Amino acid sequence: MTAPQEVRRTSAGRPSRGDGERARLLADAARTIDAPDLVIALSHRGRRTYRIDGAVQPGDAPRYELGSASKPFTGLLLAALVAAGRLRYEDSAAELLAPGHRVHPSVRAITLRHLMTHTSGLPALPADFYPQALPRWSTAPYSRYPADRVVRAFLRARPRHRPGTRWHYSNFAVSVLGHTLAAATGTPWETLLQQEVLDPLGLHGTRLRPSPQPGDDAVGHRRDGSPLPALDTGGFSAAGAVRSTPEDLLTFLEAHLPATAAPTHPLTAALSYVRHPLLRRGLRHAHTHTLTWFRHPSARGPVCFHAGATLGQQMFLGFRPDTGTAVAAMCTRRVHRTDPFIATIHELLTEKL
Repeated sequence: MTAPQEVRRTSAGRPSRGDGERARLLADAARTIDAPDLVIALSHRGRRTYRIDGAVQPGDAPRYELGSASKPFTGLLLAALVAAGRLRYEDSAAELLAPGHRVHPSVRAITLRHLMTHTSGLPALPADFYPQALPRWSTAPYSRYPADRVVRAFLRARPRHRPGTRWHYSNFAVSVLGHTLAAATGTPWETLLQQEVLDPLGLHGTRLRPSPQPGDDAVGHRRDGSPLPALDTGGFSAAGAVRSTPEDLLTFLEAHLPATAAPTHPLTAALSYVRHPLLRRGLRHAHTHTLTWFRHPSARGPVCFHAGATLGQQMFLGFRPDTGTAVAAMCTRRVHRTDPFIATIHELLTEKL
């Protein structure tokens, strides 16, 4: 690593005999990951352990770019609105987004559930996204594709498959969902997420835009170590704009754990719903998918997780309901094909903790 390694623990009461073992496992995982900054944050039945390597100091709490790991926040927002009776999962996105607008029948058949579960038939990104993004691919590919253009691309789309029949990961679809929820409630997406998810969970260190204050946000790096500007998500905010601290991310994950979540929390119904599998996917349909999480089997019960990557940062969020364990890991180096970050943290959560 680029700086001396450090372990920090925060927990209520006396340290348990398991604290040292968990710290050792985090240290072992950290040794496999080369990045300017690395944080692995662990919660086990409410006890928190942190592994911090690099320039970040224990008292710091910079916000990291979640990238696609923002999607569980958008999915929880949808679940909260449905639980409150404000929307239905079966509502047509096109009807909510542009009532009366003429669209292809397959587009009209796309529901809010289809958009969130990647079963809408929409591609990963709109076809006209790539020509304008290529000149800025390594710095700001999303910045010149604003919200209105995402909406227009959806309304003129021709889904590749009949909605609900196939799983295909789509940033486009989740971004459309964000704009649809905003249109249906008459509230900007950022305000809606703040009011319905971030504030109820007490995520006061989580933001949806870069801070103007230097040091508030973690700096991403290219593979050669040179720094990168903060990511501008353009009209794709619902798919990847969340920025959060390690502490907030553990709080978010702990809310999904029955052993640590408050029983009368205003989001209890939504948090319960997003844990349960909705569809099967992957090779021989061995894996399942909830409204918001990938869900894999393990020897000690199912594991729910979501990874994310931006131009210069990587993120992994995951939890095990049966063991009351959650992990949030983040590093500040661009992902590449042989990078061990995701595989290491996934193994840590599924097989070692």
